[in-house]
Amino acid sequence: MISDGFFDARVAASYDRLHGQDAPGALSEMVNQLEALATDRTALEFAIGTGRVALPLVSRGVEVAGIDYSGSMIKQLRAKDGGKDMAITIGDMASATVNAQFSLVFLVYNSIDNLTTQALQSACFRNAARHLKPGGRFLIETLVPPLQRLPFGETKLAFAAEDDHWGIDVFDTVSQQYTSTHIRFEQDGEVERLSIPFRCAWPAELDLMAQMAGLALEARWADWSQAPFTNTSTSHISIWHKPEEQEETKRP
Repeated sequence: MISDGFFDARVAASYDRLHGQDAPGALSEMVNQLEALATDRTALEFAIGTGRVALPLVSRGVEVAGIDYSGSMIKQLRAKDGGKDMAITIGDMASATVNAQFSLVFLVYNSIDNLTTQALQSACFRNAARHLKPGGRFLIETLVPPLQRLPFGETKLAFAAEDDHWGIDVFDTVSQQYTSTHIRFEQDGEVERLSIPFRCAWPAELDLMAQMAGLALEARWADWSQAPFTNTSTSHISIWHKPEEQEETKRP
């Protein structure tokens, strides 16, 4: 039996409430872009979670399958409209397979960082490639490693300082691994602490992983509005494509 890991029943039950507060229109803009990239109306989402992206795509007529290792997160998805009959594989997105190929494989909300070694991240690219039809695309949304914000010699960087939520990242700049710790102050007086390990990767590093998986960079945006990616961008949406099959050269 696969463990839910850091995304157990307690985390899954509150996930949408704590992490689903997208800026007005942001989710719609994301879904618009994903729908356009799913050229034959098929898509596979790695780390599908509670379905907050996949289900809006399904409502637009895109046939979406998903992979996620947390059964508790999938339980939340199944309880939503449109989630009951979705094809879901419980497993690691770096290795779990679906018996189908798709025009789009996508991995959003920084979830590539949940794979905590370079080897696992590279395996994820290979897994995406094997699920793509010729001409299909693999899309990742993630952060640019924020290491430039670290003062020399420091390893800690705060990312949240609110009345009910404190957050801090602790980085190992050599391995590019980091641990995100959330401390939440609940209304009933309870204090909850959750620490999760991650690994960040530079865009150029992801491009090399893609190249090794037989994929080529097609586009890189700073956000879902397709704003240009620059040296001041803090996040990126990157799209790599799988080449069309080449016809075999026939001998005369």
